[in-house]
Amino acid sequence: MIQTIASLALCAALAALGSLGGARWLARLYVSDREALSFPARAEAQTRRHAALLFAALLLMFSWTALTMQHLEPRFLAFLLVFQFFLILYTVTDLEQQVIFDRMLAPFALIGLLSLPLLGRVASDHLLAALAGGGVFLALAIATRGGIGGGDIKLIAALGLWLGTDQLLTVACTGMILGGVAALLLLVTKRRKRGEMFAYGPYFTVAALVLTLV
Repeated sequence: MIQTIASLALCAALAALGSLGGARWLARLYVSDREALSFPARAEAQTRRHAALLFAALLLMFSWTALTMQHLEPRFLAFLLVFQFFLILYTVTDLEQQVIFDRMLAPFALIGLLSLPLLGRVASDHLLAALAGGGVFLALAIATRGGIGGGDIKLIAALGLWLGTDQLLTVACTGMILGGVAALLLLVTKRRKRGEMFAYGPYFTVAALVLTLV
């Protein structure tokens, strides 16, 4: 009981730090990379609620992870929490502004690369997943004439470094199915027109986050 309370208290502290740091990071990016935003007029209002939104999401993810994955070694758990932190940030920015910033993807990919020797992962499998995943989605982007965005391509490549081939395939297929259903519903309800940009990123990030919880 005491250990559980201590774990939840640590999760709350990490969620608070992560939400404050994440909110400040997003606020800077929303200003410095304003040309990348799809809805710049909404940015100011969105940044005001980031801290509370991120705290709630991080607290939920971290607490569930700490309570259900107590068998993990500390180094594995630390990388898992970092993985969740970045994916939550991507989910927020892609839902709000249909953008995943390169300056947020670069450190995520680098940490994923560093995790390979530190966690004893098969580097060849993860590197293959990054190259193949990025290549397939680049081909899809060309075939769909921009239906898949550049941010989605880079996200899939970065996820490949973290997940490896089997898990990346699961995330990519699940994300495509969920995104396709959502896009169809938006078209049917006339909330989106044919040819309008659609953000697939959140469906990949949510699929990857769920994968960390099961």
